[in-house]
Amino acid sequence: MRLAVGDLQGCLDPLLRLLDAARFDPAQDRLWLVGDLVNRGPQSAEVLRFVRSLGRAAVAVQGNHDLSLLMAAAGHGKRHASDTFHHVLDAPDAHELLEWVRYLPMMYVEDRFVMVHAGLLPQWSVAHAVMLAREVEDVLRSPRCGEFLAHLWGSKPNQWSDDLQAWDRLRVIVNAMTRMRFCTQQGSMDFHAKGELEHAPEGHVPWFAVDDALWRNGHHTLVCGHWSALGFMRTEQVLALDTGCLWGGCLTAVRLDDGQDFSVKCPASAAPVHKQ
Repeated sequence: MRLAVGDLQGCLDPLLRLLDAARFDPAQDRLWLVGDLVNRGPQSAEVLRFVRSLGRAAVAVQGNHDLSLLMAAAGHGKRHASDTFHHVLDAPDAHELLEWVRYLPMMYVEDRFVMVHAGLLPQWSVAHAVMLAREVEDVLRSPRCGEFLAHLWGSKPNQWSDDLQAWDRLRVIVNAMTRMRFCTQQGSMDFHAKGELEHAPEGHVPWFAVDDALWRNGHHTLVCGHWSALGFMRTEQVLALDTGCLWGGCLTAVRLDDGQDFSVKCPASAAPVHKQ
């Protein structure tokens, strides 16, 4: 069984209940996590320890909060009042946890399923996106990681070009795969709007609504999270799993092999005062 689960954001208890509901067995099943393992919730360190303990029974991709954790550890980026990175940064095993996060892939592909935290730009085929993801992963896992994290913060450029180089190139790749919600038909991304589909900025559509996007050509299903206001959405080519566990919603999972879905209610008390 391959069980794909939405954004955890530091909420371990709902995950454990969800795994029980789905009868997940790490000896023979695999857990797919769509990113944002940490932050805002009360159990970020515990989440990382648990997922790490599963070894090859779990695969997770980088989310924007996971990368923000790495930036915070390196002294870069901006902090928010509702961040709970200290649960990891102050942990006695912080170094081991941060190293594990640093080696998470940007995206993961297995047969027809493609897991990425936010989405893919319309100019990218799945094969091209995998190559771009490797560019980011190679830098994250290299001695240049600190320099990369120092240049990662920001929303410009907001559109892909094959001519992009250096930090601008890597920043666009990261922002598309971990932060994007709305874009224009040409792939220009907006990073301000975070609400429901009907509140799209003028001239923008949800990233998955660009009909001629190259990633559609491979007949893949993109498994993603990041967009709690979107909620659970299942089409032939998109499976969105962020159902707002952190905000007192549900934690949702789908068994990829047969489409069976599972959910557990999450306590509203886990949500911070300020919603991102």
